[in-house]
Amino acid sequence: MSISDRFAELARVRDTAQAMAADPSRVVMEKILSPTEAMIAGKPTLLFGTNNYLGLTFDEGVLEAATAAMHEQGSGTTGSRMANGSFHSHAALEDAFAAFYGYPSAMLFSTGYQTNLGLLMGLLRPGDKVVLDAHSHACIYDGCRISGADYFTFKHNDADDLRKRLRRMGDEAEGALVVAEGLYSMWGDTAPLAEICAVAKEYGAWLMVDEAHSFGIYGETGRGVCEAEGILDKVDFITGTFSKSLASLGGFCVSRHPEMRLLRYGSRPYIFSASPSPASVAAAHVALDAVRGRPELKARLWANAERLHDGLRALGYRLASEPSPVIAVQVPSHEEAVRLWNALLNNGIYVNLVIPPAAPDGASLLRCSLSAAHDFDQIDRILAAFGKLGTPSETVLPERVG
Repeated sequence: MSISDRFAELARVRDTAQAMAADPSRVVMEKILSPTEAMIAGKPTLLFGTNNYLGLTFDEGVLEAATAAMHEQGSGTTGSRMANGSFHSHAALEDAFAAFYGYPSAMLFSTGYQTNLGLLMGLLRPGDKVVLDAHSHACIYDGCRISGADYFTFKHNDADDLRKRLRRMGDEAEGALVVAEGLYSMWGDTAPLAEICAVAKEYGAWLMVDEAHSFGIYGETGRGVCEAEGILDKVDFITGTFSKSLASLGGFCVSRHPEMRLLRYGSRPYIFSASPSPASVAAAHVALDAVRGRPELKARLWANAERLHDGLRALGYRLASEPSPVIAVQVPSHEEAVRLWNALLNNGIYVNLVIPPAAPDGASLLRCSLSAAHDFDQIDRILAAFGKLGTPSETVLPERVG
């Protein structure tokens, strides 16, 4: 394929989206009013698609820390830590993550995407074996692909299928890497991590868990589904992002293996990317303190999630999972999803439109993400908007299997 052909292909994708009036890139938030509201097309719009789970993007402590860091350390680092050196704030936040998990080592990356890319590219070499959940995020697939490792999928959240995959690998299962996520960002379902961990260890495999959407939300202290499932002493690598519960930009990886520190010498995204900005690091550090010290945020988020989930079920909608901070409404066709998404937007409600290839299993979804900053009045307003979309028989699918 020539470069001209590639641009023509991308133009067809754009034109198809625009013809269906289904181009989320056309949505411009002209002014951010609060963690849960913005001006879109000249009118106030409720935001139910931001992943701002703990609602900390306007938190006074977060904003003050970010502002102070920018004035004290500058607007950016202008280079990688390997080239320009680390700021004290980088090392301090790594120490804070390691202490929070009770692990000996932690690393920061410039984005959540680069965190998984950086870990996988640093760990894997051509010929290594990886078995990953079929619904894994694109950055996990990309990290495996770029590393040159041989990677295979197991059925989503199916520990028995993982066992079959590892059994077929024979002796190569020992030392392989199993990859799963805590909370899957499209369906809003959680992984049976205790079962997956047990299978991985049965075959001598390593386990990596991406807690991007579950950090700060699950577990007694907010350390994610790994904590909730009681496997923090068994999982080998945990990754996460600053851009969800931590209200910033960047990512982290922690490990119970001290050797993870050596990845600094072999992870190309870490070596060759500018390090996180002082403001991003300071904001994430204060947000991490909130995860540890303000459990009322998590309680408020869950109350909102359960209210929306119960309300949508009462309206007759089919939902992709049990209550979680991500509530995905199943829609029978791409065209119907587009119609409903536009109708919600016209009524001052912003949710995520998810159609293939972004949606797993060829599904079409209206994806709602909840925040601790939402109040019950806002939850009731989105329920009222969904109630106006049409009768449930016109807008729902049969219950998802699996």
